[in-house]
Amino acid sequence: MELVRATSVEQLEGGIAVHGGTEVIPLLRDGILQGDRLVDVRAIVPRGVDGGRIGAGTTLADLEADPNVPAALREACRLAASPQLRSMSSVGGNLLQSTRCWYWRLKYPCRLHGGDRCHAREGEHREHAIFANDFCASAHPSDIAAALLALRTRLRTSLRELPLGELYRLPDERNRATTTLGPGELILELQLPPVDASVYLKAMDRRRWAFPLVGVAAARAAGGGTRIALAGVAPVPWLLDGPEALDRAAPLPRTAWKVDVARALVRRAVECVS
Repeated sequence: MELVRATSVEQLEGGIAVHGGTEVIPLLRDGILQGDRLVDVRAIVPRGVDGGRIGAGTTLADLEADPNVPAALREACRLAASPQLRSMSSVGGNLLQSTRCWYWRLKYPCRLHGGDRCHAREGEHREHAIFANDFCASAHPSDIAAALLALRTRLRTSLRELPLGELYRLPDERNRATTTLGPGELILELQLPPVDASVYLKAMDRRRWAFPLVGVAAARAAGGGTRIALAGVAPVPWLLDGPEALDRAAPLPRTAWKVDVARALVRRAVECVS
């Protein structure tokens, strides 16, 4: 495989972008991601925090340690991974994490791999989605994405500007992708508007550094009310239009417990920011 150290976005064309490598390298190793050209983008993706502006190359460790970063994002970074991974993982890369669904990871011919069935719906699915799980029952694993969604984050890519929520899409028969990034498009920067209070709470199997079974971010902005976003409950980060939206969850037989956990965490999160 050829390694290119990019000095411009144009060099990404036809290659696989890599920054910290904590997501891309395991996918390459397992044969899920394939290509013959790896493009190191560290020189072209901004890094650092400047007020509400965050370079997409900023590591989770940097965000966790910055007192100017909203509490929900700092806590999501702290809970996301071990110190070693946080020191390597970029916030832009974290937003693009692939599902942890074991059927997808084991390369079953599931719908995300172009197949005609969701193996999780029929098989073991304790950790899977409770929303939007008709076509694919995978659960999005990014704590950081949920926190940034609650914080009303906007993105700047190499091609456009967009609200964070528009980065993601639910897969369907026509298009199995879970993001709207185009070929050669890079996330360059995040813009966070001011918030009065925010929090991130997380239920996980291990005491620390596990993927979210249910993650809940809540953020309150002056004049904007409280915004609630969830991790681990849908194929994409999931925005609630209020705590009562959990009544519309459609859990699979072995994921019903997630609804109860989400209710408890949402209640606590809303209390924390009130």
